[in-house]
Amino acid sequence: MLNFEPLHPEFGARVTGIDLRAPLSDAARDEILEAIDEYSFLCFPDQPFDDERQLAFTRRLGEPEPSHVAMGEGKLEYFGTIGNVQPDGTALGNSHKKTIFLTGNNMWHSDASFKETPAFVSIMCAYEVPAEGGLTQFVSTRTAYDRLPEERKAEIEPLIGIHDYVYSRSKVAPDAVSPSLAASLPPVRHRLVRRNQRSGARNLFIGSHARSIEGWDEQRSRKLLDGLVEHATGEEHIYAHAWQPGDLVIWDNRCLLHRGTGYDADRYRRYMRQTRVRGEGPTLDE
Repeated sequence: MLNFEPLHPEFGARVTGIDLRAPLSDAARDEILEAIDEYSFLCFPDQPFDDERQLAFTRRLGEPEPSHVAMGEGKLEYFGTIGNVQPDGTALGNSHKKTIFLTGNNMWHSDASFKETPAFVSIMCAYEVPAEGGLTQFVSTRTAYDRLPEERKAEIEPLIGIHDYVYSRSKVAPDAVSPSLAASLPPVRHRLVRRNQRSGARNLFIGSHARSIEGWDEQRSRKLLDGLVEHATGEEHIYAHAWQPGDLVIWDNRCLLHRGTGYDADRYRRYMRQTRVRGEGPTLDE
């Protein structure tokens, strides 16, 4: 039986009572899916995984989402590495282009919101973590929506956001996105207010990939979008996860924003592996 220990007043739970290396029963899978709807963030400590087990676990929760970076290079892969440790075991420093590219993750965002069908959940397994830094912060855009005045909710309910990968990554460096990757990820339209199809709960769908509001000029769009992010990310609403080797973490990209806090890649090694489960469909169909 799974045990849930709340991590923050607004969302998140530490989950014990299960060994995820064993085949996941239908009952346990259903309990985890229900917990994702309830808690949005689940941390399963002391789960020594490998890529094979992680991909098998990912498939039990839904359809694995291919890596957009690999697809932009004409490859099919399901894993992304978060950190500076390379396949040969070496570690890249702060000045390497790959390390700089990953600093884009230090902006508040929802994984793959730049896809027509955005990600459902991300699954991260931690193997090596820095002794200092390297935390990941999370906030709930469900509770952020709930805190809005009713007149604000009515105003934003019909709005459509334009999410653009090239827009967000151009903040890291002008040449951060290759032409082939940019061509594979054109801007997409998403509801600004999403609804959980199981519970009916509403949330904001915002973050660094959200470029503008459909039909609005840039100044008006940025005022709204930046204001909503600021509203969602007040210090009292943040849960900061301090990674430990063996952590397996699942977070709900439909209703959470997250960002990295940075670490010194010249001094420390960081190696975490991420997979994602594809969403159920375009947000405009919700």
